[in-house]
Amino acid sequence: MIQGSALYRGRVMHRRLRPKRHRLAYRLAMVLFDLDELDALDQRLRWFSLGRFNLFSLRQSDYGDGSNTPLSDQVSARLAQGGITVPGLKASLLTMPRLLGFAFNPISLYFCHDRTGRLAVVLYEVNNTFGQRHTYLLEVAETSSATVHRDTPKRLHVSPFMAMDQHYAFKLIPPGERMALAITSRDAGGPLLSAVLDLRREALTDRALLRSFAAMPLMTFKVVAGIGWEAFRLWLKGVPVHRLPAAPADAVTVVRSA
Repeated sequence: MIQGSALYRGRVMHRRLRPKRHRLAYRLAMVLFDLDELDALDQRLRWFSLGRFNLFSLRQSDYGDGSNTPLSDQVSARLAQGGITVPGLKASLLTMPRLLGFAFNPISLYFCHDRTGRLAVVLYEVNNTFGQRHTYLLEVAETSSATVHRDTPKRLHVSPFMAMDQHYAFKLIPPGERMALAITSRDAGGPLLSAVLDLRREALTDRALLRSFAAMPLMTFKVVAGIGWEAFRLWLKGVPVHRLPAAPADAVTVVRSA
């Protein structure tokens, strides 16, 4: 395990298989925040602020239960809610920070390590464009290899072009020099959609942040605009539209290791 906060840059790709084929790919940058380092990063970095406007910023109220409760405490509460104890818990968050005060994260990941450095739990926090949020809390088996595979039922409506009766298969390479995530959505007829995130680690410095901004100056705005544009393209292709269901009653879906 490589510890500490870092910048991760790379690409994301979505590929829909049914009922119409559709593909998109774009560059993006994310930051892995060691939750114990947030105050130090706020002091060290000129172009990053915690809870204040800056070129890049992080507001803890953008995550979890939407309060200003420290994210490290919220992660502990989520684990307790799932009946999971991680001795010597050390948590980090992989997310797109606010850019010029704006952010929308379709997915953010929390990595929970125990005091030995073993990855014990991964939380996948999913947001949709309708203001709903759900967390999939997936416990990692003691015998897991470098790549973590887990499945869970779909609980949150993400796209009006995808029904709810589906399962997700997560395949994860946790953050190191590289971080990768593949999510496959399946229904009774087989795979429907695959999404792949492939990122490479860089030191989190002011120079790296400015370089990322120069390469992708409107990244977070493009994420939201891109969602709308791809939805329009799917509508033109005649992909059926599903109504927005109510958000799940439980904020967290817990998947225990076998």
